[in-house]
Amino acid sequence: MTPEQRDLARHALGLDGRRKRSYRNHFVTGPGASDHAAWMAMRDAGLAWRRKGSNLLTSGYDLFGLTLQGARAALEPGETLCSEDFPKQN
Repeated sequence: MTPEQRDLARHALGLDGRRKRSYRNHFVTGPGASDHAAWMAMRDAGLAWRRKGSNLLTSGYDLFGLTLQGARAALEPGETLCSEDFPKQN
């Protein structure tokens, strides 16, 4: 995971350096946006998933989220993942 991807992953999880536990797992972006290629690369590496844009839910933009592997790679020491977003954290 590149530093840019890690920053995007932390944002998707709601981790800002003050919180010690994630509270979400989503990021909305679309082709042509500066962060879309980084999310596609994370998806291709198995660190994220993608749902193609929906006009109803995301105004046509893609919805990304992290896999457990990707989320764990974004954590700082002492941080944890929300069990609602990642119920199988073995």
